[in-house]
Amino acid sequence: MVRGKRRIGLIAGNGRFPIIFADTARQQGLAVYAVAHRDETLPELAEHVDGIAWVRVGQLGKLIEALKAGGVREAALAGGIRKTRLFEGAFPDRRALGLMLRLKHRKDDQILRAVAGEIEREGIRIRPCTLFLDPLLAGEGVLAGPPLSADEEEDIRLGFQTAKAIGELDVGQCVVIKGGVVLAVEAVEGTDGAIRRGGELGGPGVVVVKVSKPQQDLRFDVPTVGIQTLKTLHQVRGRALALETGKTLLLDKEALLREASRTGITVVGVVSAK
Repeated sequence: MVRGKRRIGLIAGNGRFPIIFADTARQQGLAVYAVAHRDETLPELAEHVDGIAWVRVGQLGKLIEALKAGGVREAALAGGIRKTRLFEGAFPDRRALGLMLRLKHRKDDQILRAVAGEIEREGIRIRPCTLFLDPLLAGEGVLAGPPLSADEEEDIRLGFQTAKAIGELDVGQCVVIKGGVVLAVEAVEGTDGAIRRGGELGGPGVVVVKVSKPQQDLRFDVPTVGIQTLKTLHQVRGRALALETGKTLLLDKEALLREASRTGITVVGVVSAK
């Protein structure tokens, strides 16, 4: 670990989000100490941080001890853990088992809040995962691609309402729509899986809407889309990707918007109704 610098802990999940967070934090002059999850976190994260420890999913006690060993007093959670880990591949330790037994429900948000609470009880403050990343949040209006038709705008309105409803039930954050028909609702398969399923059912021209859950704790659980999501939408010949303004991160934003313009997919930021 680099001496003399402010330290930030990174509790890393899957995808490129942890790498982008680490790069941005280091550009701001911080030293980044990561705790990464085996079989989830990209191994190349090690090249983007000042120190790293590896744990298995569910080893909460070991995760906390690793943060302490790294001299971390504030940390952020970036990147998800596949929900299928609840059924296979998890290695809960005594601290994690005790936490799970105390939970009345095991919804995503409740688990994340409980984990954050355990970490903060050890004197490590949980910071927003959007720390330093405001420029990557979705802005309002068309961000790339051609204008939308009236029918596509109507599909987006319906999709936004539907996605908020399933989010409140903690089912998912994304829906696929075409012609006023909800073709797919994101569940355990994730955004890309829902897009593939919706595209198979609806054919060319589907619209994808992704929003935050009404009860979402944006400190550590922010909806994200990356260039792979756009490529998946292109593969099913989708038409548009609508994102909630100010609450959705566009990873590799410039590349994503260039790809949208190249493939004729409209990326649009939608303001949530108050």
